[in-house]
Amino acid sequence: MANINKNISLLQLENFLQENIQKRLDYLPKSFYNQQKFALEIFQKRIFLESIIEETISFNKKLSWNEKNKNLGLTKTAEDLIKVFKLRSDVFTEINYQNEFPDIIEGLNFDVFDKTSAVIFYKNNKEISGTIRLIFDSNNKLPSEDKCSFDDMRQKYNCIGEISRNIVKNRGAGLNQEFKYLMCGIYNIFINNNIDMALSGIKKEHLKLFEKLGGVKVYRELDCYGSFETPCSIISYDPKDASKFFKKVFLEEKI
Repeated sequence: MANINKNISLLQLENFLQENIQKRLDYLPKSFYNQQKFALEIFQKRIFLESIIEETISFNKKLSWNEKNKNLGLTKTAEDLIKVFKLRSDVFTEINYQNEFPDIIEGLNFDVFDKTSAVIFYKNNKEISGTIRLIFDSNNKLPSEDKCSFDDMRQKYNCIGEISRNIVKNRGAGLNQEFKYLMCGIYNIFINNNIDMALSGIKKEHLKLFEKLGGVKVYRELDCYGSFETPCSIISYDPKDASKFFKKVFLEEKI
């Protein structure tokens, strides 16, 4: 109830500020109104961030999560979620992905799709070093649908999703532990929450790695992905068809 009252108050304050800016006074310089508009934009972004945090945490708390690895988890606190947003921003800035995935607030990378996402993180030495999300289909559709439609998948399956924001702080050659455990988290969410099929946009050069997981098929071939002028693939992924390699190396099952 406290959060609801807080959000109502913030929206009321936003409306008041908007009306105040629209009431121009002749004796005030134009620069003053520009400053007011800038302040309102910052305030609106803050309200959006508040809604993202509240709804994402609420969504994650409702998911079925059966994971024994204490370093792998769902974001169920504002503190962890902000750390995830900061890690996304840091890594995207480092690898020059900001044009395609820009920060809404400088230093924090989030969007409306987080509200209906299982946001997974992995901790190394008590620090979040990797994150990934599985977006559940909603009225917002899915982010890669500005590249191609998934309507045929919706007709075929009851529930689809999209894997995105696959972020690892320390990248290197080969299979790192963050990627391994993050994909275990995706498997966990997929199996325990009635998702029928997931899609994901990847660089074509990474296809062989994902094919090793099992249940991976190429859904669409793309010459580029938005601002990334490199061959990419939209893959479909069904973890229920996990390979022996995935079960042995990722899930650490005895085959």
